Amino acid sequence: MTGMMISFGHGYSARALARRLLPQGHKIHGTTRKPERLEPMRATGVTPHLFPADDLAPLLRRASHLLISAGPDAEGDPVLRALGPQIAAAAPHLDWVGYLSTTGVYGDHDGGWVDETTPLAPSTRRGRWRQEAEAAWQAIPGLPLHIFRLAGIYGPGRGPFSKVRAGTARRIVKPNQVFSRIHVEDIAQVLEASMARPRPGAVYNLCDDDPAPPQDVIGHAARLLGMPLPPEEDFATAEMSPMARSFYAESKRVRNDLIKQELGIQLLYPDYRAGLAALHAAESGAEA
Repeated sequence: MTGMMISFGHGYSARALARRLLPQGHKIHGTTRKPERLEPMRATGVTPHLFPADDLAPLLRRASHLLISAGPDAEGDPVLRALGPQIAAAAPHLDWVGYLSTTGVYGDHDGGWVDETTPLAPSTRRGRWRQEAEAAWQAIPGLPLHIFRLAGIYGPGRGPFSKVRAGTARRIVKPNQVFSRIHVEDIAQVLEASMARPRPGAVYNLCDDDPAPPQDVIGHAARLLGMPLPPEEDFATAEMSPMARSFYAESKRVRNDLIKQELGIQLLYPDYRAGLAALHAAESGAEA
């Protein structure tokens, strides 16, 4: 199974997928809004394009796969805004389209469990934008769309260790607050498995097996580094920016049974302890 993919908003998760697909013979074209990212992208084997300046219509006529990582804004989905009619015209010959959404579309469940059948009730502006973007993609007739609702992403370069080392990590404690997480390599393996077993219309939650309070993750990272635990701070009285405080607006545990049952996924990092241990080992090896 090889083909030609256009990766819109070719960022952290898309790069992890590309590392799996390129050695298999896939051709990948990636977009970015930042000219300084064009050459670094080319150096990885991905053909870069500036979005929305470059004309991507000829590529869409030849593409077999689309991956959409670009996030929506107040005006809607940027890819559909720029290329909606061309994508609709390409739908009949596409094999697979993946849209990377977020578990934020479920809203707040006060620490309760959600799965792919849970009604969408986002409580944040960004969550509502995501819900609207999902619906816009779902409205395109005949598009082989697969929606992936991602929990909090971590991985190489996106772990808590740098903040712990710098002394800027905080253990904010809010009663009954839990987050689900997913390692970037597990995102990549789920996307690859879905491409091999497409089911247009599918919606999948991407998260690990262990939703956990954020202060537990910071504490575990500090222990791995042999550093003192940052002091606990009460959420109610902690000084935080509005953006930081918004991350605590929702608490839920996300189920991932469907990716296991339907795509045969065995998570590489089933909980944050496994993921952080691997990141720590890799960082320690790089420093040695």
